[in-house]
Amino acid sequence: MPLKALRTILPAAGWSDDRAADVTFTGGSDPVLPTPFRIGVAGAATVAASGLAAAALWELRTGRRQKMSVDLRQSTASLRSGTYMKLGDGELPHRRNAIMGCYPTKDGRWSYLHCNFPNHRAAALGVLGVAEDSAAVTAAVAKWNAIDLEEAIVAAKGAGGMVRTKAEWATHPQAAAIAKLPLLEIVRIGDSPVEPLPKGDRPLSGIRVVDITRVLAGPTCARTLAEHGAEVMKITGAHLPNLGYQEWDTGHGKLSAQLDLRQSADVETLRGLIREADVFSQGYRPGSLGARGLSPEELAKLRPGLVYVSLSAFGHAGPWAGRRGFDTVVQTVSGMTSRQAEVVPVMTAEGKNAGPQFYPVSAIDYCTGYLMAMGAMVALARRAQEGGSWLVRISLAQVGKWMADLGEVPEAALKGVPAEFSAEELARWSTTSETPSGTLRHLRPVVQMSETPPHWARPSVPLGYHKPVWPAG
Repeated sequence: MPLKALRTILPAAGWSDDRAADVTFTGGSDPVLPTPFRIGVAGAATVAASGLAAAALWELRTGRRQKMSVDLRQSTASLRSGTYMKLGDGELPHRRNAIMGCYPTKDGRWSYLHCNFPNHRAAALGVLGVAEDSAAVTAAVAKWNAIDLEEAIVAAKGAGGMVRTKAEWATHPQAAAIAKLPLLEIVRIGDSPVEPLPKGDRPLSGIRVVDITRVLAGPTCARTLAEHGAEVMKITGAHLPNLGYQEWDTGHGKLSAQLDLRQSADVETLRGLIREADVFSQGYRPGSLGARGLSPEELAKLRPGLVYVSLSAFGHAGPWAGRRGFDTVVQTVSGMTSRQAEVVPVMTAEGKNAGPQFYPVSAIDYCTGYLMAMGAMVALARRAQEGGSWLVRISLAQVGKWMADLGEVPEAALKGVPAEFSAEELARWSTTSETPSGTLRHLRPVVQMSETPPHWARPSVPLGYHKPVWPAG
């Protein structure tokens, strides 16, 4: 099954099916955790796709193909790798905000409020007109129709959505727009000379990446590029909210600097970094960076030959193209949370179904990150062979559709499936890094490659630990 899923990804890179023969999958298949969605298959296939892209770069360097293996269970663990970290003697907290969740509405439906970030929490509470209290939020949501609340929160620059079924989502105009898009696009957006890969002993040796993405999908892309040898500069802002444990999870291999893109001088500093880079990765809503001079076309003029990776929630087409969204929002509006609750219900103390549920990992987020990395590496290979500036474009919703299209695990197969991996497995998949804040225990890269074993040359560091300057040499 993971091999079949991998073959659905290969066309995005322009590869034929025989490329998949370089991958061996181990670890069985779904179900790995209690969910009907094929999260293990999705994780293994996208990890393998990123590995194949790294192997293709290595082949360009050396003329040699290499073999690789991907363990499906380990791939599944990587889809919630943030939960398996320990800094020093303590685990890093990864609980969601208490207000975040699904609430029953006046019209007998459910509404999801995404409240992990303070600005989104403030937007939801402002619309509802209540303080940060679960009982007050529950009472306030119950006065709204779900679709009206969805639109009000979006208008207030918040995030969330009405819980839909898969059938309802299938008739939505945004679903129709997404259905017309491929899983991933790699588009030439400008002319420039051929750029051979820099010298080095890793697939991405000498490649510089500027990463201004946030949360999970985009940072996972840059982390994956770093594990194959890229020099990654993560840029964030001191004024921007963050979830600390996620930064440790996705920070492996990266330099970390801070800029305030509301300030023209800091935008110019960023442009200077991009001018000396090979890849620029961003996760803002389509078109929103144009005002800062950071659109694909403008940066391709600034740095001919740039690979521009663009992530959005709902794609660049359709009525929701500019809408905020996260993995959990895509699950909610596309029917995944309602289906999860049907197949693996969570019961309240009173014996009632607790309502819509998220699947037990962040599959859309991490799979999107692995696919972004694949796209970036494919574009770098094309630049090395034919020149040009390239745009890699993907959305969480496109990946969510691809995951749903993989089909479901039979319900009978889910009986007795454990909710956690064994301690022995987690120990086998883990490693340690010495960070400025102490010893960090975390999961290793998943893909195993015969000639270029993936690893991170730098440990995770606190945000803003470095200056926004490329290291000499």
